[in-house]
Amino acid sequence: MHASRADARELRSFALSQQRTIMNDHRRLGRELGIFDTDPLIGSGLPYWLPAGAAVRKAVEDYVHELERRHGYQHVNSPVLGKRELYERSGHWAHYAEDMFPPMKVGGEEFVLRPSLCPHHALVYRSRGRIRRELPLRIAELGGMYRSELSGVLGGLTRVRAIQLNDGHVFCAPEQAASEVSLALDLIEAAHAQLGIRAARYRLSLRGDGAKFVDDPDLWRRSEAVLREVLAERGCDVEEERGEGAFYGPKIDIQITDPAGRETTLSTVQVDFFQPERFDLRYADSDGVGRPVMVHRSVIGGIERLVAHLVEVHGGAFPAWMAPVQAVVLPVSDAEGAAADALLRRCLAAGLRAESAPADRGSLGARIRAHRLVPYQLVVGAREAASGGASVRMRDGRQVGDVPVEALAAEARPRF
Repeated sequence: MHASRADARELRSFALSQQRTIMNDHRRLGRELGIFDTDPLIGSGLPYWLPAGAAVRKAVEDYVHELERRHGYQHVNSPVLGKRELYERSGHWAHYAEDMFPPMKVGGEEFVLRPSLCPHHALVYRSRGRIRRELPLRIAELGGMYRSELSGVLGGLTRVRAIQLNDGHVFCAPEQAASEVSLALDLIEAAHAQLGIRAARYRLSLRGDGAKFVDDPDLWRRSEAVLREVLAERGCDVEEERGEGAFYGPKIDIQITDPAGRETTLSTVQVDFFQPERFDLRYADSDGVGRPVMVHRSVIGGIERLVAHLVEVHGGAFPAWMAPVQAVVLPVSDAEGAAADALLRRCLAAGLRAESAPADRGSLGARIRAHRLVPYQLVVGAREAASGGASVRMRDGRQVGDVPVEALAAEARPRF
């Protein structure tokens, strides 16, 4: 049987898509670009960041930190360990223990690597008395959390055992909850636009059957009502899935897909009436004492999963503000070496992540090709050396002439 032309086109399209998937697989490309690596002496699911990856990660962390600050968040830091009693109080021990690392006994007490940051943030709220007019209180942290994943499901940066989570919690009065959920979604959408991420779909993740979920129907009803109200007001197309909620409440999950079409959760917003009660969180107002609602939100999720997705989305050609190297200085010959070194120092002083590719590393064309992923290629010939400038070549091949270093540095900053 002979394939039709349509079949042949479909096969070619499939082959090309598979090729692109292989080419942009973050596990291969991430190692080639010096983003991350692993070592059996450290252990499965525990990747380490190489210099290029550390630069991307720091750029993203700084961007999100500033974005949160501009949206009224205060940043905190908390330990990656907690006593077992903390997670018994939060409900993690009863509902989530199978995903946690076993306790460590120290001086007659049991400590656990934390599976989430929310119990610590509940204690931050509880650290002093609160009054109604302080709310909403928005706190955020980029902190480590740990999941006891089975070896068979681990892979690259997408499924790991140590996660650096962009986490945040808003403590608010019940009547403020819907507004805070909507503001959290605004924050997520702004970050995704800056990062070049497109959401595949919004998912309303609900309670399922079994002991994994807190058995309090009224709690779930109240939480779901808040999320449904926000989604309806925003006109979001959303799909519901039972069994995907957190153990303490429902959540809005923003789903993304990789080049192979595999779907995963990146960002999330959750409404929690459970932990405020468990930790006896309160605020004083004119009517006496109120119980805050805890809105959990993660703008970009875990840094590991995010960077894996960014590697695949951008194919290593990151936007200028997050590129590991933003500018490369390329002297045409050895005669321009001193001028190129001076230009490199100016780039670094202006805040650019820059490096030099001297003439002894090959022809100018070869060096340009070797740095094809660098956003700004600064070519220094005899004329540029005399003027103290450079002929700027963009990553896409456009020639833009002599652009001041300070202007390039300004262009290479994220937009808020």
